[in-house]
Amino acid sequence: MSLDAICLQAVIAELRPQLMGLRIEKVHQPARDQVVLVLRGNRRLLLNAGAQAPRLQLTELAWDNPAQPPMFCMLLCKHLVGAKVADITQPPLERVVRLELDATDEFGRPGRRTLVLEAMGRRSNLILIDGEGRIIDCLRRVDADLSADRQVLPGLFYEMPASTGRLPVTEETEEGFFQKLDGTSPERCIDAFLLDHYFGLSPLFAREVAFRATRETDSRLLQLDEGGRQRLWQALKAFIQSVDQGRFTPFCLVRDGKMQEFCCLPVTQYGNAMELVQFPNFSQMLDRFYELREQQERVRQRGADLTRAATTARDRVRRKLAFQEKEYAATQDRDLMRMQGDLITANLYRMEKGQAALSCENFYEADCPTVTIPLDPLLTPQQNAAKYYKRYTKAKTAERYLKEQMDLARRDLSYLESVLEELRRAETEQDFLDIRRELRETGFLHGKGKKEISRPAQPRTFYTTGGFRVLVGRNNQQNDKLTKGAGHQDLWFHTQKIHGSHVVLFTQGLTPGEEDLRQAAMLAAYFSQARESANVPVDYTPVRNVKKPAGARPGMVIYNTCRTLYVTPEESAVKAMVKK
Repeated sequence: MSLDAICLQAVIAELRPQLMGLRIEKVHQPARDQVVLVLRGNRRLLLNAGAQAPRLQLTELAWDNPAQPPMFCMLLCKHLVGAKVADITQPPLERVVRLELDATDEFGRPGRRTLVLEAMGRRSNLILIDGEGRIIDCLRRVDADLSADRQVLPGLFYEMPASTGRLPVTEETEEGFFQKLDGTSPERCIDAFLLDHYFGLSPLFAREVAFRATRETDSRLLQLDEGGRQRLWQALKAFIQSVDQGRFTPFCLVRDGKMQEFCCLPVTQYGNAMELVQFPNFSQMLDRFYELREQQERVRQRGADLTRAATTARDRVRRKLAFQEKEYAATQDRDLMRMQGDLITANLYRMEKGQAALSCENFYEADCPTVTIPLDPLLTPQQNAAKYYKRYTKAKTAERYLKEQMDLARRDLSYLESVLEELRRAETEQDFLDIRRELRETGFLHGKGKKEISRPAQPRTFYTTGGFRVLVGRNNQQNDKLTKGAGHQDLWFHTQKIHGSHVVLFTQGLTPGEEDLRQAAMLAAYFSQARESANVPVDYTPVRNVKKPAGARPGMVIYNTCRTLYVTPEESAVKAMVKK
């Protein structure tokens, strides 16, 4: 769900005392719709203007920045680096945040800059305004072709988005409520009635008010008697009082271990179908809620063409392998062809040209049963025998050739499956650049494409409770480098017969404990296709036992001596191994 106006109010109330007076030290733009302001004390303020998840929050997630900063990021750096946070405000029940900043220009003169986040779904935007209220620039420029009512362009004075005309829910009175109730069709659902008449009320809270009044979320106005009308008003009044008094608590609705929705007030409408989980603060809750979703969105946006290319190549290899296996199965009948040639040769004296079939005794079997061999009537008996011998020789040669080709096809199929798994786990722009380069070098992606600025990507780094460093490869080529660069006494981990990252535990001549081994095995299971599984088999062995066959695809290795641990991947345990 998106951050509604009331949740946004709760987030701002939490952030204001933490951010007031802090200076902006850096500005990053890790994605097209995301800007991160790095404040003094290494506090990172995320402003997301994406259509799916517009929001404002402090974040502890590691955001990867592009090698070349976007133009809007460089503009923000010019105007905001060194500026001090003067205030954070929100127009009443609007999904708009104004970050007021005291800044100085290039001549050292003091001034004011305002960074406005409009968190309004697909119309979300991030706008920089000068001290006079003029727009310096914005993330999305809106001209007259896009909106005849409101343009957002550099040089224009900033104007608030147009009002919906509905009454802010916090301004409602008892008299006004019952007047609206009397003037509405009794067939209307209660939550729809609330959304029709009040501004700032989200669908989740509208259903919650209806549920608290009637114990149902889809009840209609006609079901309300006088007592029901009073209960509905009392439920809405209690909601308004909670908002006015700022009694906000970060809650998340969890079903089957997955976060479904978040809210700033208790929600009871789901009963036992969802668990209401409280978080220490809103920023931590939003990090947890959006982390996986945004990673999947980055994969979808940045890796769509790579996923399509790898999937197409994998499907082509699958079809090729299926055809080869069919042909290979046909070669297994070649001894029958040789036998038929022998029988024709042994019965040449009985045959004449023009025969369509030969019936003779099969002396290869004990009882010499009669068999019928199809013939080509246009060929002589000798030519028919030669034809069967030729088919036998051809099948014998094809068997050897097809076996080699099937081994190559299975190798390519396994490699492409590993690339698709890498794409599902990719997190940063550099991850996608590395995989793109890898596919080009292996011949599965053609064309040079546009010039890309690339930076060396580092493996994921973790530390066990015993203090041992563990590195996890991000892609096949990095897997090769990681394994090749490890010492002979270091331990190599990989999921058994499951695609995943290479994991190396660096021992530094010491002997890791059982818990260290288990944690490294958990990392191997977590960064594999078995992330959602339980009791995942993970093989581990000293690096000296891991070999790369000549001509093998990137990331493909063999080993013949190992031990196996069975672990269940846990996200919380993996995060606990990240050194802060």
